[in-house]
Amino acid sequence: MTKTNMDLSELLAKHDQGDFLRGIAEAVLQLIMETDVEGLIGAGRHERSGERTTWRNGYRERALDTRLGTLNLRVPKLRQGSYFPGFLEARKTSEQALVAVIQEAWIGGVSTRRVDELVQAMGLSGISKSTVSKLCKDIDERVGEFLNRPLTGEWPYVWLDATYLKVRQGGRIV
Repeated sequence: MTKTNMDLSELLAKHDQGDFLRGIAEAVLQLIMETDVEGLIGAGRHERSGERTTWRNGYRERALDTRLGTLNLRVPKLRQGSYFPGFLEARKTSEQALVAVIQEAWIGGVSTRRVDELVQAMGLSGISKSTVSKLCKDIDERVGEFLNRPLTGEWPYVWLDATYLKVRQGGRIV
């Protein structure tokens, strides 16, 4: 007898876990976009309806960088009007965690080429030097705002001065 369904454990064993989860995430996001477009158009794919407002016009490829890696999505295009899913940000790295890692590496003095290697090690397809610069431009703006903020009111402060000496005591440095 032919088995028509597969246990989840067998499916996990067949695929690498990262690729399996990435595939599931791609499929779910693709399904969400297809459902959104059907609601926007007023009819499903290849469906005739008097409520139809426009027609589909192919897809455009869009990469979404996530913790699972780069998801390759196909965003539906319309003949009249436009559709862009809310979970995608136009031409930006979507997950703030990834942006934070990139910015932290840049602050730590890691070169933009090394940041690209870091991003690839995290499972993404890579990141260009110009994208790293754009993401880190936000840091420069926040630092500039902080440095140029007005200082009003009283600002009490304490000035401390200390000398720190290392000495050997009983064979140990203290």
